[in-house]
Amino acid sequence: MTKHAPGFCRDCLASQPDGIRRCQKCGSPRLVYHGELYDLSLAHIDCDAFYASIEKRDNPDLLDKPVIIGGGKRGVVSTACYIARIHGVRSAMPMFKALEACPEAVVVKPNMEKYSTVGRQIRSMMQELTPLVQPLSIDEAFLDLSGTELLHHDPPARVLAKFAKRVEKEVGISISVGLSYCKFLAKVASDLQKPRGFSVIGQEEAVSFLATRPVTTIWGVGKAFAATLEADGIRLIGQLQMMEEDTLMRRYGTMGQRLYRLSRGIDDRTVHNNDPIKSVSSETTFFNDISRHEDLVSILRSLSEKVAWRLKKSGIAGHTVVLKMKTSDFKSRTRNKRLDDPTQLADRIFRTGLSLLEKETDGTKFRLIGIGVSDLSDAHIADPPDLIDQQASRRAAAEAAMDKLRDRFGKASVETGYTFEVKK
Repeated sequence: MTKHAPGFCRDCLASQPDGIRRCQKCGSPRLVYHGELYDLSLAHIDCDAFYASIEKRDNPDLLDKPVIIGGGKRGVVSTACYIARIHGVRSAMPMFKALEACPEAVVVKPNMEKYSTVGRQIRSMMQELTPLVQPLSIDEAFLDLSGTELLHHDPPARVLAKFAKRVEKEVGISISVGLSYCKFLAKVASDLQKPRGFSVIGQEEAVSFLATRPVTTIWGVGKAFAATLEADGIRLIGQLQMMEEDTLMRRYGTMGQRLYRLSRGIDDRTVHNNDPIKSVSSETTFFNDISRHEDLVSILRSLSEKVAWRLKKSGIAGHTVVLKMKTSDFKSRTRNKRLDDPTQLADRIFRTGLSLLEKETDGTKFRLIGIGVSDLSDAHIADPPDLIDQQASRRAAAEAAMDKLRDRFGKASVETGYTFEVKK
């Protein structure tokens, strides 16, 4: 806490003199102080245990219980409430391991439609604060509130505190706020005091704040790269701060430049609200492991149709088809193939994925399969007539006819033999 730092109460929003522990007006201990509190305008907002919080909101009987959102015993943890996290449950953990860690947990199947509705509601509320909202996922986003003080008659810090209170009142879940001068540190800040956090990292303290933190705090430094750095004797960001940029780049290539800049709190990326979609995909985790080629083919076709439907509705197409599989021992396999022309057809996505799948179905048991496309482009250049394979053109025409029927009568109104097999 900076000397003579301005501050206010996050509950009643009353201004506070520096150095007190409870609000002089309402008695709340939720005070925020910082020397740069009213000079910062870039924020990262993250909903707290988003899926689990929504389920607890909708079922009060779950309020004091550990809750895991996931796909049953054969799935993985999508998210877990903070009670379950105390027991060691983490996102992406296999469900059987999560239940070993917290056997008393209540497991709730994800309701993505409900979560998406709440996510859109909160995003709409964000856009009332500033047009510069850059979503990162369904439950988090960057906001740039520069120049909004005249509009809101308050500095960004207080606007964000009001926003957090509004979300709790109107939506019924809590959020955490990170406020800083750059994206990197705003995101770091939002994780510091979860749940219901409000943390500030200013420019003056950035280098000293980062010095004692592990290198994994830096975007892009995962377990594998952290192991590489540790092999070189580097565990803390402060060690990176003592190294020259050219030294880091010689050792680690372009990643070395990122290490140099972010270790010093240098991040000049701006918040923008028009990030392009990088890929479109669909995947499923099986209740029982599957090894039979015929069973996987049926599921692959169903997933391909979901991907194609999303591409067509979005007016985009993909140049590269990506097949994703996960074996029964949780080892991932990713295979891809680049097409001559971008596609948004389920038939091309499926047949390309099938050619990749055939090389993998050797008796191996799989617990997950997914298909998607990347290298996206506008749909107007997609799927030109195939002058060599006339059957491909006929299949494309048949798919267009099926799309018209589905638009009119619903997705389940017409099926291929492959997807019919999935439901048998």
